Amino acid sequence: MDSFGAVFFVYLFIFIGFVTKRLFKERVDEKSLVVLSVYIFQPFLTFWGLLKRPLDFDLALSPFVFFFLSLAIVTLNYFIARALFSDAKDRSIFIVSSVIGNTGNLGVPLGIALFGEGSLPYTTIVNLANVFMVYSFGAYFYSRGNFDVKKSIQNTLKLPILWFAALAIILNLAHFEPTKSFDMFLQMGAYTAIVLQLMIFGLYLAKITLRFLDVKLIIAVTAMKFLVLPFVAYIALSFLPLEALSKKIIFMEMMMPLAVANVNLAALYRCKELVVTALVFITTLLFIPLLPLYIHIIERIQ
Repeated sequence: MDSFGAVFFVYLFIFIGFVTKRLFKERVDEKSLVVLSVYIFQPFLTFWGLLKRPLDFDLALSPFVFFFLSLAIVTLNYFIARALFSDAKDRSIFIVSSVIGNTGNLGVPLGIALFGEGSLPYTTIVNLANVFMVYSFGAYFYSRGNFDVKKSIQNTLKLPILWFAALAIILNLAHFEPTKSFDMFLQMGAYTAIVLQLMIFGLYLAKITLRFLDVKLIIAVTAMKFLVLPFVAYIALSFLPLEALSKKIIFMEMMMPLAVANVNLAALYRCKELVVTALVFITTLLFIPLLPLYIHIIERIQ
């Protein structure tokens, strides 16, 4: 497979979203598209993806491996942040931002580009683990300890993607196989979700500016995201008894640049959201030239 060619077309949809927002500005309402994506089309993607192959040990274990690797980085970041930053908000941003990656908008389509549709069960179920990370530890740290974790979990449980995932897992275990027509229906919704996710990411990137740069925070977060995290993930995965594809996809999802969800949480709790938007933009730009290196590492994972 021409991996770089496939990745180019993934980024092309992001660019289309970016240009669309720049040209039409407020005539394009990204919040309405987010509602369509989260409540309509992402459930299609999740449901279809989890029915693509029978549930087995590797598939079931993947989200737990991803979650606990993320939790290990959060724990490490907590102690590093106390030594690096005196400001509580800077500490919060550093602790959690690097582990809230763009596993949905970018990870799912990139997985298809690199590994084909066989990656969908893994990327969709790993994305669910990331959703829990966002609404539990992410919400907690961006609120600097003032957020009700119980409430954040309740909000997470209201997301339809989780319930469609549960239904798909039950049907998978019951050996349900969709008819050809039903599978085509699910596939149409799933690919609509992928295109919409990429364009939404581009729409949000078009709103991000670099007016608020915190050099120390940028260096710390990018070093953790692109140096420390890959090293820890690679070493940890090398000791786990998982199939190669499962390890490759977990590593890929861990490497995703910062998600726009960081901006949403930072804005909600007034935790230097403009600084966080700059971090999202910078890590997304840095991810592009680093991608060939990550693909090379992924190909070596056994």
